[in-house]
Amino acid sequence: MTSRLILVTFLFLACAVNACAQTETTVLRPKEIDAVLTNPGMGIETFQRFNGDAINPGLAWSEEGPVGKLAPTAGAVDFPASTISYCRWFWETLEPEEGKVRWEILDEALRQAHAHHQTLAIRLMPYDQKHPLPAWYQKSGARRANRTTDKDGEIWQPDFADPLYLKYWGAVVAAAGERYDGHPDLDSVDISSVGYWGEGWSPYMPAFEVQKKLIDIWLEAFRRTPLLMNFDEEKALAYGTQQGAGWRLDCWCDMRGASNGRWCHMLDFYPQQIVRAGIQDVWERSPVSLETCWVPGGWKEKGYDLDYIIAQALRWHVSSVNIKSSAIPPEWKKAFDEFQNKMGYRFILRRLEYPKVVLAGTMQPVHMWWLNAGVAPVYRPYELAMELRSASSSAEVRLPVDVRKWLPGDAVFDGTIYIPESLKPGSYRLCVALLDPRTGQPAIKLAIEGLQSDGWYDLAPIEVR
Repeated sequence: MTSRLILVTFLFLACAVNACAQTETTVLRPKEIDAVLTNPGMGIETFQRFNGDAINPGLAWSEEGPVGKLAPTAGAVDFPASTISYCRWFWETLEPEEGKVRWEILDEALRQAHAHHQTLAIRLMPYDQKHPLPAWYQKSGARRANRTTDKDGEIWQPDFADPLYLKYWGAVVAAAGERYDGHPDLDSVDISSVGYWGEGWSPYMPAFEVQKKLIDIWLEAFRRTPLLMNFDEEKALAYGTQQGAGWRLDCWCDMRGASNGRWCHMLDFYPQQIVRAGIQDVWERSPVSLETCWVPGGWKEKGYDLDYIIAQALRWHVSSVNIKSSAIPPEWKKAFDEFQNKMGYRFILRRLEYPKVVLAGTMQPVHMWWLNAGVAPVYRPYELAMELRSASSSAEVRLPVDVRKWLPGDAVFDGTIYIPESLKPGSYRLCVALLDPRTGQPAIKLAIEGLQSDGWYDLAPIEVR
């Protein structure tokens, strides 16, 4: 009896000690960092080129996208690292002969973006003052909106309401969607059908019902790749974003006339248009992208208010900006670094609570407090994961979290994770990462210490029994 009592008492005490060990928790508060993070789908874009390519000289830039592989650049390039290459091409370049689209141009651009660790954002443009509509289209019997004797008569302006315009331009858009929609290296596509550069305005604007048809061709062609609606026409902007598109504008920073009370985009149009079109909350589910009027060096020469320009972009919950691969004035680099730390998303793990000792083959509680210190969410379904790793064994556990719902501010995960029974008893390191669901690899940098060479963040020790 005495021996049996001693054995029962020993087992009871052992279980009690083990239970106590399991319920003992560790609270970790990772150290925040203030580095500029280069993360997918956000930040400063390269324009008509890729990471490491030479930037545009002076205050100039080109509207013509690359038609082949660019020549390598010698030496370092003084431009922010970027995850998005934004390129655009004119119709006459893409389809010089009817029905013979040069898809090799876009194919090569996608390859180059991938090789430079970027995704590709694109716009297909009908025409501008220097790049006319394809000659074959002008001779197709399509209607012209102006006459040769008009003030702008040197430019063949299309009648956007002409069924032939919808037919031929729509064919290019539909074929592009069939070929590229959902491509893993395609970041976004501009909705572009009307006016110079496809920006959506023209002296020859068609009725809204026609604009709607010219928007619908993009909505039908690209159902998986994010679309961005151009800004200028209020009804068109409202319609496109109501169908799920994000939005972009092409003249961010325009302060012409601000010093003497004259009209300018930044004071007299953009803030009001956002309200009138009802797009204040679009950023919560679709991206906002901005493009500069001119280039930052030009802003400085004109004496524009940089603080106001950046503050407006952040108020609009910007994710990406195109500064036309132009140099940032040295005096403004600090301000642009701070801007990059606020635009888009910026994830910080503030607090992690977990059991110090866990049993393989059991569910264990985990509590996380995250902060999105940016002004926008992430728009793709990255997966939050934890990993227990040692020199001889490791296991990855994915958490049931939709990080797209992490709007600016706090987010909390209170839940459990399964400790795989395959883990051998021993000491492990607890790691965390946000994974690309397509590759299963870490994809997003966090604003905390602990980054490892494989993209995971090493946080703390954990014991498996």
